[in-house]
Amino acid sequence: MKEAHAAFDAILSIPEGKYQDYLVTQRSEIVNFHLKNNPFYRKLIGKNSVENWNDLPVLTKKELQQPLTNRLSDGYSQKNVFVNKTSGSSGDPFVFAKDKQAHALTWASILHRFGWYGIDFNTSYQARFYGIPLDFIGYRKERLKDFLGHRYRFPIFDLSDAFLEKVLKHFRSKKFDYINGYTSSIVLFAKFLQTKNIILKEICPTLKVCMVTSEMLFDDDKTLLKTQFGIPIVNEYGASELDLIAFQNPNGEWQVNSETLFLEILDENNQPVPNGQEGRIVITSLYNKAHPFIRYDIGDIGILDERSTPKKPILKKLIGRTNDVALLPSGKKSPGLTFYYVTKSIIEDDGNVKEFVIRQTKIDTFEIDYVSEKELTSEQIKGIQEAIDNYLEPGLQFSYHRKNSLLRNSRGKLKQFISELT
Repeated sequence: MKEAHAAFDAILSIPEGKYQDYLVTQRSEIVNFHLKNNPFYRKLIGKNSVENWNDLPVLTKKELQQPLTNRLSDGYSQKNVFVNKTSGSSGDPFVFAKDKQAHALTWASILHRFGWYGIDFNTSYQARFYGIPLDFIGYRKERLKDFLGHRYRFPIFDLSDAFLEKVLKHFRSKKFDYINGYTSSIVLFAKFLQTKNIILKEICPTLKVCMVTSEMLFDDDKTLLKTQFGIPIVNEYGASELDLIAFQNPNGEWQVNSETLFLEILDENNQPVPNGQEGRIVITSLYNKAHPFIRYDIGDIGILDERSTPKKPILKKLIGRTNDVALLPSGKKSPGLTFYYVTKSIIEDDGNVKEFVIRQTKIDTFEIDYVSEKELTSEQIKGIQEAIDNYLEPGLQFSYHRKNSLLRNSRGKLKQFISELT
């Protein structure tokens, strides 16, 4: 870590005027390394050198769904690398590896950004809203890691009021410095506090900041969190196989990690689009020699701000996942989050509905599963239908199912739009 911090600080010291040269050089070095030392990547490219960066193929998750040993660079094995598995939130999970230097640089990047808010991983106490393995060994292993990592974990598979009451009790008795975890679970805790008219900072004065990750943070949810927690709310966007991708800086900008990653926004022909235009988020890991992540399609759609520079790219908007697209009878394709935005503004206005997800079961049929104090009213249902007709297209059929809880994946993430069309 000492070497990684020094290397990271050296990258930070590169002036804006020379940063593009740094990116070009580092991109070239990582590509040439994998062309020389990684049979998997050399076969993907089909030749030993590439002149034009934009001629490099885009690496997809499907191509990575093969044994890890097939994808490791020469000189690396599962014994001398960091190995982990993606969450599978995109529907395409796979095992990946990072060499030790790249993994250490990832942590240097994380420590640097959390430091913007006065958080020190060695001393700051974290309230962690995450999933946890339920088998005995996995559970104890994570609890030990939490203890060593100076954090207390709240498993998020049970988010009933009874459980949230226990969470609240911990905040009354423990000196937490910050909150970190999945957006939907933290939002649900904030709604619980709202019903009790409690400001979290007032009962846990040591709290400084809350970082939410892994799921979309909507503007009204961010307002709710700021109100009920009484602390700054920071939006984090990352991927376990890469690094922190973007992290909200103290000026409120979603600053892209340009130190260890190179982020592109590409069109359907794998060519870069101008800043301000929407496209697929494609990322290159500049230092991972054990495993190639070069022009890697992470599966998200986003927009870079027009003010972006090589050293300080700014993510203007994260629209959603490329596989979260609703196909409509008219032939129109609409991001699934469009439905979520429209219905959210209507069914959550009175605080009755705690959470909901939308599932597309047929080309014209959608089902909404929701958790609430009471059933949706006919007026709310009518309002949703009118909004959908207006924003998308008329004739779509919706059914509503009130649930005691919503299905989360094995890590506790809540997928807010699901297409069940083949």
